[in-house]
Amino acid sequence: MLHAEIEIGSFLKVRRAALDPAELGLPGGVNRRRVRGLRREEVAQLAGISVDYYTRIEQGRAPAISDSVLDAIARALRLSDGEMTYLHNVAAPRRRPADCVAAPGPDGGPCTAPRQAVRPEIQRLLDAMEATVPAVVLGRGLDILAWNALGGRISFDLPALAPDRRNTALLVFLDPAARALHPDWEAKAVEVVGNLRAESGRHPEDPRTCEVVNELLARSRDFRRIWETQSVSECLRGTKSFLHPHVGELVLTFESFRLSVDPDQVLVTYTAARGSKTEGRLRELGALGDPVLTV
Repeated sequence: MLHAEIEIGSFLKVRRAALDPAELGLPGGVNRRRVRGLRREEVAQLAGISVDYYTRIEQGRAPAISDSVLDAIARALRLSDGEMTYLHNVAAPRRRPADCVAAPGPDGGPCTAPRQAVRPEIQRLLDAMEATVPAVVLGRGLDILAWNALGGRISFDLPALAPDRRNTALLVFLDPAARALHPDWEAKAVEVVGNLRAESGRHPEDPRTCEVVNELLARSRDFRRIWETQSVSECLRGTKSFLHPHVGELVLTFESFRLSVDPDQVLVTYTAARGSKTEGRLRELGALGDPVLTV
């Protein structure tokens, strides 16, 4: 399992190490700096709190931290909006879900969360868009919960995968064919890690999120390298490129919509510019039979 007290310490250390004291107007000091970035006492000074209190926060020994203190630390560390949200999430008091405390899994091992389900109304919405708009629904831990036919054709052959393998992060890092699908694989990998860390901040003891993170830490050197940067950059809109083996390059704009009734689920839609080559290639994909990718 992930643990919030460990996460907050690692996160704060990396963020203060990334800052240049000179750019913040801090003196170099008489003694040469042994490590890069800000010292704890400098963060405390900038945040307007005591060094002892900041130290306890960074070491996970401060059980209840006010929003105002977290905001002050975020400003001192020049955190982005996404990083500030993550800091608030991992600092909030957490309890393991009651069902996981009360009962072990069916084999006597740790409790695992049941796979999330997509409401029939959402699946009908996906199907209604399938002629021109590829779409998928993501759940906790970046599980791919549902998709329409066109959504299955632009990326992985989702129906052919076991349910627990239908996961964006697992596919990007553990399926070697993913590097051929994504022209800029490194940028895609960084994006996925940023999204997964944001997920871990919202649900630090969610069994599925922890399962995905721990598997990737054990099996992927690239994932460990990027995860250790403590990057938090939830990417909810932008442009993605895919190299499809049958129709060539697809350049698609994506938008993400968190479902109001199911806030742990996100609808992701992909569209092509009108009159573009990608628009024509999507029509070609729509004319194909079952999903054809094997990555």
